[in-house]
Amino acid sequence: MPATYGAHETRIYYVVEETYGQTPTNPTMLGIPAETVEPTVDHSNIKVRGVGSIDLQAIKKGLRTPSLKVSYPLPSEAPIAFLQWAKVELDKSLSIQTLYYKGAFASATDITSLLYKGCKFHKLTVECSIEDVVKATAELIGQDLTVGTSKIEGATYADYAGAVPFYESYVKKETSLLDRVTDWKFTVENNLKAVPVIRQTNGNIIKYLPHRHRNLTGELTLEFETKEEFEDIINDAEFSLEFGLGGTNKAVFSNCKWEKVASPTRIEELVSCKASFTAKTVSIT
Repeated sequence: MPATYGAHETRIYYVVEETYGQTPTNPTMLGIPAETVEPTVDHSNIKVRGVGSIDLQAIKKGLRTPSLKVSYPLPSEAPIAFLQWAKVELDKSLSIQTLYYKGAFASATDITSLLYKGCKFHKLTVECSIEDVVKATAELIGQDLTVGTSKIEGATYADYAGAVPFYESYVKKETSLLDRVTDWKFTVENNLKAVPVIRQTNGNIIKYLPHRHRNLTGELTLEFETKEEFEDIINDAEFSLEFGLGGTNKAVFSNCKWEKVASPTRIEELVSCKASFTAKTVSIT
């Protein structure tokens, strides 16, 4: 038996599905340079009780819900390669494989494979802070999970390198560069709905995973130098925000309004301005 796997013996890859819930043949699997990976499956057991006993009468499997949470720095070679699939306009599903292994990856042994099929982005958060790199946290829901002991047959595995440091990012309001920002983050929440149907075959897995209403929110932390954000929220003014994601990639939030603006002031600290926003639309390119 192999020893317990370490984080250095873990990798995660994905491929876009052409048919929902089906991993393509001989796929080109693209790597996610993860810092943390949390694969989960919830069986939602149906617990049956009855008179005559204080204990359960039966435990039957319920709706199986595979989910996956992964946090990673955006790779400078392809900053939006993975997170772009959070856009509902693309409406594509992914097969995502988490691999635990021993030895060199090219000739790995003692492999444990968790292959999540039919995955879509439930929630995506991208953030940046001073003296750090741009990072993303993705929460995904899948249709089914296959457990195995090998890589996908016929697959190739490729990895993206690099990271996007804070000084290669930027924030623009309308067309003007905001040079007071110390931290920023935005969230795309797709509010997926797992839709099962009553059927004898695969009755315990979902059939559809549609998007519902989308929430687009975020927050900027700025050095408190002007009254601009307070004026905007009082005047109920709309604006656009553009976030640099590395290279020529960017996320543009349109028809934004400030949700809340505050300037916490503490002894021996400089005054900052925290401004949260809500947007109508987003473009990630």
